[in-house]
Amino acid sequence: MAEVTLGRIGELLRSVLELLWNKPEGMPAKELMAYLPQVADLTEHEKGYAAPSNIPRYEKIVRLSTIPLVHAGWLVKNNKGRWYITEAGREACRKFPNAQELYKEALRLFEEVKQGAPAAAMVVEEAEEKAWEQVQKYLLETRRLEFRTLIAELLQAMGYHVAWIAPPEKEHGNIDMVAYTDPLGAKGPRILVQIKHKGQPTTMEGMKSFLSMLNQKDYGLLVSSGGFTWEVTEEIGTDTFQKTTLLDLENFFDLWVKYYDKLSDEAKARFPLKKIYFLCWLE
Repeated sequence: MAEVTLGRIGELLRSVLELLWNKPEGMPAKELMAYLPQVADLTEHEKGYAAPSNIPRYEKIVRLSTIPLVHAGWLVKNNKGRWYITEAGREACRKFPNAQELYKEALRLFEEVKQGAPAAAMVVEEAEEKAWEQVQKYLLETRRLEFRTLIAELLQAMGYHVAWIAPPEKEHGNIDMVAYTDPLGAKGPRILVQIKHKGQPTTMEGMKSFLSMLNQKDYGLLVSSGGFTWEVTEEIGTDTFQKTTLLDLENFFDLWVKYYDKLSDEAKARFPLKKIYFLCWLE
């Protein structure tokens, strides 16, 4: 990064924040890095590769330089490799229109725990992203019936009792399974589950179609591996949707990890995971 000035780093970071500005759902870092050359007018040096790394220089510059932004509270990176700009980040952009001053302020706010912290943070960040990419690819490539089985096994590990699963010949029906909170279905509401797999994000129209199948005593679980539109996620939790839970691929994975020890051996064999530990400096 010796050949890149503070001003240039600031310009690249401002481009990152601008790409995220109107994305309340955030962007996968991989997608963001692919868009960056279209808006940042990269130099040949920035486009090149520094041996032995197979990462373009501009990506390495951005990943390292965003660490102060995270510590400043301007940028959030989740463990699936998705980046979000915060309201504090937007305010910083307004307060410091000069890109170099913007980055200098981030550096001022950033207190390194140890000298090796930035490099260590980047290793963890890349590992989390690559792990999620592998998991996401695996889940999206599963057949619908296999994915449906994973959902049923997860519900059982969470303590629910799956009373009915649609037979294979009805795999494209409206309801995929019915679950209860107790073995007899005598307590609590009936839980109706619909699973949408390998499609586009579920829209409000799809959401309303699912809701129309629920009666007053039912609780709905809508699973969509393609995610949900922003309109749907904004409405969930309102009075209209208070008896419905949405489960996208990321939430499914988080629950699978959380309840992994309670899964059956057969379930673990279908979707096996392994913990790997990294050195992680304190915030």
